[in-house]
Amino acid sequence: MKLQSLFSLRYFASLLLLVSLFTAACGNDKGKVEGVNMLYGTDSKVWKTATETNATGDKVAQTDAAKQEELRIFANGTYNMTGATGAVNGKYTFDQAGKTITMTPDGSTTSNTFSVETLTDSKLTLKSADGSALMLEAN
Repeated sequence: MKLQSLFSLRYFASLLLLVSLFTAACGNDKGKVEGVNMLYGTDSKVWKTATETNATGDKVAQTDAAKQEELRIFANGTYNMTGATGAVNGKYTFDQAGKTITMTPDGSTTSNTFSVETLTDSKLTLKSADGSALMLEAN
């Protein structure tokens, strides 16, 4: 009887490990903020909007103009945003420990600070102080 009980315990442990691995592999990346190089890759990286939510968490419909917008982040601490209405260049600072990114357009004394909720090689989620969020995907 002891051998059967040991077999059942091994079976249960194996099943538990399999479920844990599956859950970890399928889990979302929210809250995962990796290194700063995930922002720009080796030299620069282009990010496009995947989803946008307003301050109450409702999904915002993307216009055709918004779908054309791109955010290119460079390793040298600069960024470039382009879209149908033109381009904006500026500088950014990333605080990995504080999970924030501050962006200051060139020629401006005003900056925008966002909470970085997710930063992986392919996903970037920025949340503003009012609660609205922008989910970006690497292009």
